[in-house]
Amino acid sequence: MKTYIKSPFELRIFSTKTRPTDASKNLFRTLPPPALSSAFTQKQFPGIALCFVTALGTCALFAEAPKAEPFGKTTDGTAVEVFTLTNSNGMKLRAMTYGAIVVSLETPDRNGKAADIVLGYNTVDEYIKDTPYFGAIVGRYGNRIANGKFSLDGKEYMLATNNQPGGIKCSLHGGLKGFDKVVWKGEGLVTKDGSQGVKFSYVSKDGEEGYPGNLKLSVTYSLNDKNEWKINYAATTDKATPVNVTQHSYFNLKGEGNGDILGHELMLAASKFTPVTAGLIPTGKLLTVAGTPFDFTKPTAIGERVKSDDEQMKFGGGYDHNWVLDNQDGMLAMAAKVYEPTTGRTMEVLTTEPGIQFYCGNFLDGKLSGKAGKKYEFRNGFCLETQHYPDSPNQPNFPSTILKPGETLTSTTIFRFGINKYMRCGTPDPVEPK
Repeated sequence: MKTYIKSPFELRIFSTKTRPTDASKNLFRTLPPPALSSAFTQKQFPGIALCFVTALGTCALFAEAPKAEPFGKTTDGTAVEVFTLTNSNGMKLRAMTYGAIVVSLETPDRNGKAADIVLGYNTVDEYIKDTPYFGAIVGRYGNRIANGKFSLDGKEYMLATNNQPGGIKCSLHGGLKGFDKVVWKGEGLVTKDGSQGVKFSYVSKDGEEGYPGNLKLSVTYSLNDKNEWKINYAATTDKATPVNVTQHSYFNLKGEGNGDILGHELMLAASKFTPVTAGLIPTGKLLTVAGTPFDFTKPTAIGERVKSDDEQMKFGGGYDHNWVLDNQDGMLAMAAKVYEPTTGRTMEVLTTEPGIQFYCGNFLDGKLSGKAGKKYEFRNGFCLETQHYPDSPNQPNFPSTILKPGETLTSTTIFRFGINKYMRCGTPDPVEPK
């Protein structure tokens, strides 16, 4: 069946139950230009997505914005909602307003079988009770600040010290009640490229967790037909304040609860990292990764050197460090690639940030059980947190994290998913067989 364009513009109508793949485009009728009138509205035609097609064959899909659904309540009775994003390739992402947490992320393997590849729970009650930041947005300052304090414009600010690796206190991921433990405002949307998305908004008040300034923050998730989960951050403030917000999902490309992640092959586009003290605070130096267990410039199994007799590995109990990305110009660039050989799933991470924290689940100990009822054992998940460097407010040689009044912080991170169909190890990129 062929479709002929009889005029410069047409309107095609699709059921939102079927995303407009090449096959589904032929199943629906094409309307002439008069159809482009106010008569065709979502109120009169609910559940319909509109696609404007130009004579050049380009298509801009206006998909239906995802709707909020109930997902329980917090301990103080605040309602929590969840949004579901889908694309035409079988991917599905669910995110809730509590902590802007990604509850689940389903992707197909090389055989077309979908699995949830992020760790987490089935209910908001479980997230409130006990979670190592599964799937959450963390801030106002993601990662660690030494001794829970920093100075800005001649004033010292004191933060909660909610973490003490090596017995040395620090502030971690925003403090006792960071952004992962608040209810955000959620709004379903459709992006300019026709992808489904959700915008989470939150106002962190002046003095919250010890930080100065009223910080207005938005985090937008979208899922497109390139299998990209895109995250856009934007923030403004009325007082100078440090800001370092990141996404803290734990991934297991075999599927959540399906064993350890040591066989995943990882590549990091970083020739340097920031070594840490016993308290996991950066020393201020930038060291080359060459000749160390931190060299992931070529794809390497996560477990290959994780037991290395290296002082830095002992401090972190494995990998829990910040890598200095080779790209430092603030433009979107490749930061990491991951390949899981048994399923063929791949993941690429692109970001505008200067650093990435690779954490291989060293503190998972089997005490927590996930969505499938399976225990999350030692190193059953890994995180790739795009970020500015830890403790930057106390490290004058690190890129600044200070946001000032009149400025707008913007940042983008993309998680791009795919498959390697041919079971060739050693590269996270899909390849053809020889």
